[in-house]
Amino acid sequence: MERHQVAVYLGAMVAGTALGLAAPSAGPALEHAINPVLAALLYVTFLQVPAADLLRSLRAGRFLAAALVVNFVVVPAVVAALFVFVPDDQAVRIGVLLVLLAPCVDYVIVFSGLAGGSNQRLLAATPLLLIGQMLLLPLLLWMFMGPDLGDVVEAGPFLEAFVFLIVIPLTLAWLTQAWATRRAAGRKTADGATAAMVPLMAATLFTVVASQIPKLGGSLSDVARVIPVYAAFLVAMAFAGLGVARLFRLDVPDSRAIVFTGATRNSLVVLPLALALPDDLAVAAVVVVTQTLVEVIGMVVYVRAVPRLVPAR
Repeated sequence: MERHQVAVYLGAMVAGTALGLAAPSAGPALEHAINPVLAALLYVTFLQVPAADLLRSLRAGRFLAAALVVNFVVVPAVVAALFVFVPDDQAVRIGVLLVLLAPCVDYVIVFSGLAGGSNQRLLAATPLLLIGQMLLLPLLLWMFMGPDLGDVVEAGPFLEAFVFLIVIPLTLAWLTQAWATRRAAGRKTADGATAAMVPLMAATLFTVVASQIPKLGGSLSDVARVIPVYAAFLVAMAFAGLGVARLFRLDVPDSRAIVFTGATRNSLVVLPLALALPDDLAVAAVVVVTQTLVEVIGMVVYVRAVPRLVPAR
């Protein structure tokens, strides 16, 4: 499965689309499964970040600075330039902002590694990127949408998602690491959980797509209009990420990782935030899922294109 991850993920999304179209009544039940399967996926992701390595990664100043700049300075600027092409619908616009302003913390590590990027450094930076986006996302949303945003977006779901999807999985992962250093059973548990990474990612993508496809309804045209925006974002961030990597004078593996972290977005983690919006903004969740579909296809291209964009010296 690890050798054929991309095919597995695409297959999971195709299967999810088929189920969503064939049995739309299953959508609500599958939607309740999103948070648990996503929390399990993030637990396995964090399990691959030893606490000691995380502390050491904080000393990689230039890489971390580049990751923060590309995600929280360059990305908002690119989104602002593309935002004029987003349909003038509040739900669609909130969905686009939620997904494009949040950096990815899960399969970006896989794709970066396939392209020869520093996936271990990127993995160690994951908690920092998660905390950064949870702190900055409300501010960025307010900057784009204005003060009226407070009438439709509440702080509660953000805090709930932060605790359930970040604090708890990260704490459990570090407890498992401590157990693994002391007991053979702990090592076996950690190894088994790590081996479940690809199946969990496939299960997450399947669940998300199958639960959200039935919600398209009459909003198909508006959702379709954001696809070119997502594609343009991927193209723009390839060169913007390269520019940031050169600015910080990073080596080839680190440069490739910076390109990937700037381009991939956190659709799976922000989806619960979109699902928590009022019913009249339900399309926002579908807009978020649409970005996942575009991005996974884009990552297939990135795996081949980024090594040419950032060639080995």
